[in-house]
Order: sequence, then structure tokens, then C-alpha cells
Amino acid sequence: MNHTQLSYGTTRDIALDFPDALARAKVLLAEQGFGILCEIDVAARLRSKLGIDIGDYVILGACKPDSASRVLAADPDAGLLLPCNVIVRRSAGHTTVGVIDANAMVTIIGHDELASVAADVSARLNAVLDGLGSPH
Repeated sequence: MNHTQLSYGTTRDIALDFPDALARAKVLLAEQGFGILCEIDVAARLRSKLGIDIGDYVILGACKPDSASRVLAADPDAGLLLPCNVIVRRSAGHTTVGVIDANAMVTIIGHDELASVAADVSARLNAVLDGLGSPH
């Protein structure tokens, strides 16, 4: 399966269809301690507003409350970078899931004392990707 490391996150092509991948991602996020603050159906919005079809595309705004509280205590304006986005999309016959790199977010914030929080969040988000790597 295709795995792409970006400067701001990681994406992985997976063997699940879109609805199953979306449902499974939500379960795995919950298992890793994340709640879903928002679910944005980008595809539906672009279809209704612009009449274009990009395939299935949903952004999940995931939050691990204890981690978010530590980040916001260090810098209340860091909420501009929260929540942690997870994408589930389908195009060209394959499903892709992507997660934000929390380490990159902390680099932007500039608070070195949050490195351990970012490392934990990144590890948990990557565990979600690993869990999606094989159908259940």
C-alpha cells in the first residue's frame, strides 16, 4: 500500500472502501483517546456550492482532550492549529487516509516543552494509520 510522508503529515492508501474506512478511522481514533469535534464533508460542500465532484472526502477534527489542554495552557492562540485533522478520501479507485503531524504543529507553535505531547499525539495518530493498514 502507498505510504506518503509529507512535511505536515502522513497519508496511506488502504484496502477499505470509503464508508468502512471512515467508520474504522473513527473507532481507531476513539481507541487512541481522541474524540471527534467536527466532521466536514468537503465533497458534499464542493458539489453543492461549486458543482464539482472530487470523490468522497471527509475531514475529521480529532481532539485528545488532555493533550489539547496542555497545548492551550502553554499558548492559548495554539487553538489556531487545533484540532488534529484526519482525512479520509476516495478517488481514482482507492481510499486514502491521512493524519496531521503533531510534531510539525509544535514546531510552528515554538514551545519546546510541548515536544513530548506532540510525540505522543503523533504516535497515536500513526497507530490509527497502522490500524487501517489491514481490513478488520
